[in-house]
Amino acid sequence: MALEIVRGDITTMAVDVIVNAANPQLQMGGGVCGAIFRAAGARRLQEACDRLAPIATGKAVITDGFGLPARHIIHTPGPVWRGGTRGEEGKLRACYRNSLTLAAEHGCASIAFPLISGGIYGYPVEDAIRIAIEEMRTFLMDPEHADMTVILALFDEATYRIAQRCQ
Repeated sequence: MALEIVRGDITTMAVDVIVNAANPQLQMGGGVCGAIFRAAGARRLQEACDRLAPIATGKAVITDGFGLPARHIIHTPGPVWRGGTRGEEGKLRACYRNSLTLAAEHGCASIAFPLISGGIYGYPVEDAIRIAIEEMRTFLMDPEHADMTVILALFDEATYRIAQRCQ
């Protein structure tokens, strides 16, 4: 089981697949989503996403990685935090679970995630990190997936420090 928590730019990671914290319309957004689109080649990635959109919160779809070091991009819309009473935790867990399953189905041996919903979607960062780590560990405990490398890539120092405490 290989679960790594790193501080870094997900768009530069040489892994089989990176995960985009997408919006349901799969449109280029801000934050990590915008960075992924710019690094991959916004026009080509948008064309690929337009063929798959819209998707429901918690679902996951895959596209080519285009100009990224990663071969593929998995797009998953996380939940917007509304106080925790509207199924946000279940939807956030589904983002990780569905992305990991899709990566495995496509023969990916390595996957890097940003922190889904922890930015502009307002999910409490410590809770979002805890859920991410729990879902990743659960997935990796399955002997079928034990050889996959799963990375939680955090861009800023403050979030990385919180993740270090949550391990």
